[in-house]
Amino acid sequence: MSTQRRTVLASLAALAAWPLAGRAQPIEQGRILYGFPAGSAGDIAARRVAERLGGSAYAKAVPIVDNRPGAGGRLALEALKSAPADGSVLALTPMAMTSIYPHVYRKLAYDPVADLVPVSIAAVTHHGLAVGPAVPASVTDVKGFIEWAKANPDKANYGSPGAGSTPHFLGALLGLGRGVELRHVPYRGSVPGVTDVVGGQIAAMVTPTGDFLTFQRAGKLRVLATSGRSRLPFASDIPTFAEQGFGDLTTEEWFGFYAPARTPAAMIAVANTAINAALKEKSVIDGLVAVGLIAQGSTAEAMARSQRAELERWGPLIKRIGFTADS
Repeated sequence: MSTQRRTVLASLAALAAWPLAGRAQPIEQGRILYGFPAGSAGDIAARRVAERLGGSAYAKAVPIVDNRPGAGGRLALEALKSAPADGSVLALTPMAMTSIYPHVYRKLAYDPVADLVPVSIAAVTHHGLAVGPAVPASVTDVKGFIEWAKANPDKANYGSPGAGSTPHFLGALLGLGRGVELRHVPYRGSVPGVTDVVGGQIAAMVTPTGDFLTFQRAGKLRVLATSGRSRLPFASDIPTFAEQGFGDLTTEEWFGFYAPARTPAAMIAVANTAINAALKEKSVIDGLVAVGLIAQGSTAEAMARSQRAELERWGPLIKRIGFTADS
């Protein structure tokens, strides 16, 4: 285990015991950083929660959602690192940026623990594998896609929201050990990749299932599988990878809110309470379902424990895949 990963594990253990107590005054407005383009599922989650934070004990006005796409989501966390540690700036990010990236980047411009503090999980997503018009309509399941990819190695590719993201590794694991090399095409977020699948520029895409649903309903692409332990309640017609014999691809990724390190514990507590209250609002729950997300809050401590568990889980898998940021 590298020195960086040992530091992350030790710091997370300490964080889990950190008391969140005291009182804090609401900020005037604030910002929520998000490292992917507007219109993606996580961006919608940030906006739906932000709408409910205005007028709460956390903020007087609705926080501004500030998109910072690029570098696989890292730009938002780099900006959060240097933001004022007064609770006025939060970031919403997929789990990968704090639990997977330490395994693939020798040097990150932010330390997932020393520079960031968990506030609350916000939502859970199941990733999906979808194909578009570049793949024949006769391909309707994962096995069929693998067979097509073997027969068409020059066309066997898949997109993801970014190199080193969870969808990237799910696609890599799909091809690994199954006699097919699926070439990875990284994008700056889900939206441009899904657009290219619909347009036939690439064969397939792995990304949060919600980013496919509008296009699937319009018949412009086909979602072959989802990555959860069970089918999504709002997409119950789509079987899981596990149902189709690909149980190693089972994963459910959360989006979580972070604050800069040294943010007062009282401010973290206020933000956590406000976020969890927002996630119980029917309008927020329905808004997240519409883009394929399941609203799910947490304590800061539970989020820290999950971050640590995911860090430990993905290390061996990434080593097996053989990916590094330099590869």
